[in-house]
Amino acid sequence: MSTIADVAARAGVSKATASRALSGHGYVSDKTRASVSLAARELSYVAHSSATSLATGRTLTIGAVVPTIGRWYFSELLTGVQDALLAHDYDLALYCVPDGSPARDRVFDVVLPRRRFDGIIAAGVQPRSHELDRLAGLERPLVSVGPYHASTSSVSIDDAAAARIATEHLIDLGHTTIAFIGAADDAHAGFGDTRRLHGYREAMRAAGLSGRISVNPSASDMPSGYQSAVDLLGNRRTRPTAVVGVSDETAIGAIIAARRLGIAVPTELSVVGIDDHQHAEMFALTTIRQQPREQGAQAVDLLLRQLEHPGADIEHIVAASALVVRNSSAAPR
Repeated sequence: MSTIADVAARAGVSKATASRALSGHGYVSDKTRASVSLAARELSYVAHSSATSLATGRTLTIGAVVPTIGRWYFSELLTGVQDALLAHDYDLALYCVPDGSPARDRVFDVVLPRRRFDGIIAAGVQPRSHELDRLAGLERPLVSVGPYHASTSSVSIDDAAAARIATEHLIDLGHTTIAFIGAADDAHAGFGDTRRLHGYREAMRAAGLSGRISVNPSASDMPSGYQSAVDLLGNRRTRPTAVVGVSDETAIGAIIAARRLGIAVPTELSVVGIDDHQHAEMFALTTIRQQPREQGAQAVDLLLRQLEHPGADIEHIVAASALVVRNSSAAPR
């Protein structure tokens, strides 16, 4: 079996140069890259990750930290991350650390510091626990998805704007009793969820509806959204005419609750979500679209740029999001 040394000898370059040419990490001239590639083909050489690591000083592994893989958003995000890493011959080491789990602090304080990664992508970390500060302290290239601070590159949507647009859509239709189902202002609310709650409140206040703000706590999943909506919609006299879900999953739970209570959507209740979940079209859900798979690819691009140019400026990408109007929202009766 041919080695990188054999390829380097045939191409007339050093092993380090041959490794750079084949991995795409680091500068080599186009002529040298072509010569090394030809030598590798002639020798049927296949790079081994351990050998590449020795030659370049890199592990070719990126660590990813997420709170769960059970939600659509994080599953899609990781798909985008993995696809982009594979395209650049990088491996992915995944750490799933649910909020409040005993393993979470250990991963941040013990596991990640002693693992050898070329860089880290962190999604769903909590600023209140200074988790980004702890990751930045590892002194490795770091990209966050969602919350960020001045020392980390990031990819996100404007969560507050997303909820504000969703709420304004309902206000424009003529709704004045609009409830929010999702995060409350407590220590258990995720960063993005809290920002979305703020956006809802901003829209209600701007429309002169401060006295009608209604926040109904729920996790960002269908069962929690369903239960919260059952409690909210059960009383006909206090029932809102519209609901904004902190996520599409929460909003879909509200639609299911309304149907079981005999409340027609949208003639008796309008529902708007945020995310454009894979099931949003099936439930005809009006929503604010984001594309987590694309965000994952963008996070990888930012990280690889840091690896190639360690002194590069910090970058913050705010991914586009747009209102997608379907049949779950209409003017009130």
